[in-house]
Amino acid sequence: MKTSKVLVLTAAAALVFAACGGAASQAPSEAAPTQAPTQAPASEPPASAGPEAATVRLQLQWVPQAQFAGYFAADKQGYFAAENLTVQILAGGPDVIPQAVGSAPGGPEFTISWVPKVLQAREAGSDLVDIAQIFQRSGTLSVSWKDSGITGPADFAGKKVGVWDYGNEFEVTAGALTEGLVAGTDYEKVIQPFDMSLLLSRQIDVAEAMIYNEYAQLLETTNAETGQLYSPDDLNVIDWNDYRVAMLQDALFARASWLAEGNNRDVAVRFVRASLKGWIYCRDNPADCVQYTTDAGSTLGAGHQAWMMNEVNALVWPSPDGVGVLNPILWQQTYQVARRAGIITADPSVTAYDSTIAREAIAGLTDDLKGLAFVKGTVAITPGGE
Repeated sequence: MKTSKVLVLTAAAALVFAACGGAASQAPSEAAPTQAPTQAPASEPPASAGPEAATVRLQLQWVPQAQFAGYFAADKQGYFAAENLTVQILAGGPDVIPQAVGSAPGGPEFTISWVPKVLQAREAGSDLVDIAQIFQRSGTLSVSWKDSGITGPADFAGKKVGVWDYGNEFEVTAGALTEGLVAGTDYEKVIQPFDMSLLLSRQIDVAEAMIYNEYAQLLETTNAETGQLYSPDDLNVIDWNDYRVAMLQDALFARASWLAEGNNRDVAVRFVRASLKGWIYCRDNPADCVQYTTDAGSTLGAGHQAWMMNEVNALVWPSPDGVGVLNPILWQQTYQVARRAGIITADPSVTAYDSTIAREAIAGLTDDLKGLAFVKGTVAITPGGE
């Protein structure tokens, strides 16, 4: 496994960012007072010492990119520091399986993963719990060339269907099953790299793509025959949200065993609150969050990151029940699709998620927590995403 890049976000550094970026609150100065304070009368309650300091780790699902911009914003805007948290952000990548890393004893306190992957891990013994549902809808597409005639999963029959593995393929294979098509029997399932190279070279008929990443990669590519960038008119797009097989994706998970120890649940509430404030900031200040993502180590071009931030915001917002709060209807759809597709063998227990943490985290916030008026912006495609 590749060594993950670690971004150490100290509370002290975050306070510097808060001074520059306008955090909602700031820790008191540690400078000594010029004279001894007068003891408060016994009838007055003692001043609050603030939340207990804690150091926690967050395992990303992938390498730093705008998919995780809310957490980078929580750092740069001082939201973690305001909760007296020191946060280490651990980069993921193709060799990192977040739900496995997060399930391990002594693993990171918080993990970002897709819900069906964690439901599968729970059947294998993981005690990860969904404590904040960040994405309210799926970003998974299947994309083909216009001349392929593939406009829905029924058209997969006899085709080479590209998917990613490690659980990323679940929606595609579940979608095919709705038409009675089984991988290896009715179509050829091809494990594609995490790019669009096999579709561009026509080695596969249809490719899996995230709307915030690989779909943009196609549009950022020059058609050698025309000398122009490919356009949506060149492509057929299957959006799995339209086929009732979409499953919940990016969520924050923590181990139940860790949450039960000491004051860790309070730490979780504080971490979730700071993170959700970061996502609110990115909704309202997407350009800043693109820069924060670059600062966090992303090597993707500014144009591609702007596209990603715009599309990711549309997966988070609107959040009808409040940002980070799990929609029980979509939770039920997720596990029912997972069961029909053979991803899990039984309905998950009621302990697989805990909405009380996210609800407690946002209870005292005065921001727009639902974003019901959110409208996705328009981002111009740039060659190569630069």
